[in-house]
Amino acid sequence: MNRKAIIFGIKGTRLTHAEKKFLKSEKPWGIILFSRNIKDLPQITKLVKTIKKTFNDNNYPILIDQEGGRVSRLNKIINLSIFSQKRLGDFYRNDKKNFNFFYSQYINKISFILKSIGININTAPVLDVYRKSSNKVIGDRSFSSNPRTVSKLGKLCIQLYEKNKIATVIKHIPGHGLSKVDTHHKISKISKKKNELIHKDFVPFKNNKSLFAMTAHIIYQKFDSTNVCTHSKIMIKKIIRKHLNFNGIIISDDISMKSLKYDLKNNAKKALESGCNLVLHCNGNIKEMLKLAKIIPTIDKFTQKKTSQFYKFLR
Repeated sequence: MNRKAIIFGIKGTRLTHAEKKFLKSEKPWGIILFSRNIKDLPQITKLVKTIKKTFNDNNYPILIDQEGGRVSRLNKIINLSIFSQKRLGDFYRNDKKNFNFFYSQYINKISFILKSIGININTAPVLDVYRKSSNKVIGDRSFSSNPRTVSKLGKLCIQLYEKNKIATVIKHIPGHGLSKVDTHHKISKISKKKNELIHKDFVPFKNNKSLFAMTAHIIYQKFDSTNVCTHSKIMIKKIIRKHLNFNGIIISDDISMKSLKYDLKNNAKKALESGCNLVLHCNGNIKEMLKLAKIIPTIDKFTQKKTSQFYKFLR
């Protein structure tokens, strides 16, 4: 499978000639869609078909960031902004008897829309444990401050999407809840002791069966005082792979975020060198994409194998 180890965003509601030429020649692993790419249902369906036709692949990986609540990319089709993960977590806490039925109906509806468009990966659920000090970038995106609740609802979310043949991306592994700043703009350092992180923030990610996970751009000082998780061999190999026993594809969070201290090329290189299988570049800037494509390698054997498993899952 001759694909580059990167997922790109695109700029608008249709592929430009330059984008088509770029995708054909550079062959990124996948494409991620955002609100800027969606006008209405016919348009986004046509866009996804065009992307898949460009690769001559009906199962080509198309991702979307559809968590519900503040992160709802489908709002021009259906308004899901009231369904934050916090609200769903509150519903579970107050009415466990009826929650499973409601939640299955909710996920089934989203899955129906995603499948009708042609999207096959949703970058959800958020498994970050809410803390009183949590920056609002997480806030109501978390199911709960109780790691067991986050774990339970996260597993249910994954199972329901997978029943609908939509793959999931758990995030932000190994846990973003203690961050006091927005990592889109600043470096975040977490100084809590290893024991507290292991027994609370990391819990929802342990032994998780999602096909994909997305890294946190956070420095966990007691594990690696220098590097954010995305750039840390210690965090990826010892914590995510060994302790949390995650054996799926690891995707970096967006390498354009200001919490990464290097230039774009080095952010990408260091993510791959540290153990990320794919890097994510979201903004659709074709000049940046061209620069990155020159230095990104093709996917390794592990990622090829896991990608084949993803394709089998879609059947």
